[in-house]
Amino acid sequence: MNHLIQKAPETMTSKRRVQLTFAHEKTDRVPIDAFFNPGILSRVMGAFGLKPQQMEELKEALGVDFRDAYPAYTGPLLFPEKEGRRVDSVYGFYTRWVPHEGGGYDDFCDFPLKDADPEQIANFPVPSPDDFDFDTCIEFYKAHPDKALYVGNAGIADIINSMGRVMGMEDILVNLMMEDEATLQLIHRKVEMEMGIMDRLLSRGKGLIDFMWIGEDLGTQIAPMVSLELYRKTMRPVHSMAVQLADSYGIPTMIHTCGSSSWAYPDFIDMGIKAVDTLQPEAVNMSPAYLKSRFGEKLTFHGCISTAGVLSFGTPEQVRQEVKDTLSVMMPGGGYMLSPTHLIQDNTPVENVIAMYQAAHDFGRYE
Repeated sequence: MNHLIQKAPETMTSKRRVQLTFAHEKTDRVPIDAFFNPGILSRVMGAFGLKPQQMEELKEALGVDFRDAYPAYTGPLLFPEKEGRRVDSVYGFYTRWVPHEGGGYDDFCDFPLKDADPEQIANFPVPSPDDFDFDTCIEFYKAHPDKALYVGNAGIADIINSMGRVMGMEDILVNLMMEDEATLQLIHRKVEMEMGIMDRLLSRGKGLIDFMWIGEDLGTQIAPMVSLELYRKTMRPVHSMAVQLADSYGIPTMIHTCGSSSWAYPDFIDMGIKAVDTLQPEAVNMSPAYLKSRFGEKLTFHGCISTAGVLSFGTPEQVRQEVKDTLSVMMPGGGYMLSPTHLIQDNTPVENVIAMYQAAHDFGRYE
């Protein structure tokens, strides 16, 4: 394997590094995370001389501190298959592969509950937590005791995106505003399934897992996607349920939310959420300086390195400066975990990815 990254000296495990960061205590360096679209991932793997199945080796080379596992669905086929489409076996949404010059992406399509009546929504299948393979996850956790381990992901306890994928964004937003009973019951069944999965993972992995990750996209680039009133009525109760579950196992909760979403941070703090993810710096009221000055004492931050800016369109030198500038704002007082704001996009030059992670090691060290 090509050693393209000169990693910072380490005096603690990834697990301890992340635990201390959640507590805003001093570490040897900032924790590091990484997420990729398939096209750029393939090219980065090639640059490191790695094969597609060697993801663990890539994470080690970059210095990624985080690891996760999600149980595979093993239950019956609940949704009809369609030619030229991929159906999600758990949530029932459909995607089609759209290629582009850098790779491609899965485009949501067909929307099985678009314009659906209450009976169709009420009868939409939701799997049981019994229909998942938890054994493989627990084996994975036990095999990585020194890493920062988490349960969940950016889609757990999510309402707008998850429901929008099956009924379309217009329908879910209208149905939330109208407090459509069938839609609210479907959301309840979906979240109940997810919390059942989280509970089983946390119970069987007790003592191994460091935090829970949930999500809800709440902002466009320039403004909130929903009102604070609607958030508090329909989404906050779901997030509170997740936080209470994590609290019962003595671990913190991190929430993902894209776009201009700092307007919801006071509610996050109030319900006991400890960390926020994504932090798109180009969105309104989401710059590192804004977030750090207003919420830095109450929240831990995970993100800030924009996948829509210099990482995709700049030079390696500009990427390096961007990471340095972000760290200079976010590192003082602790509580920062360096991560791209989303999956690193396929139009990103490989040399920019390398520059990002090298800068994290060069400038992310605490004295």
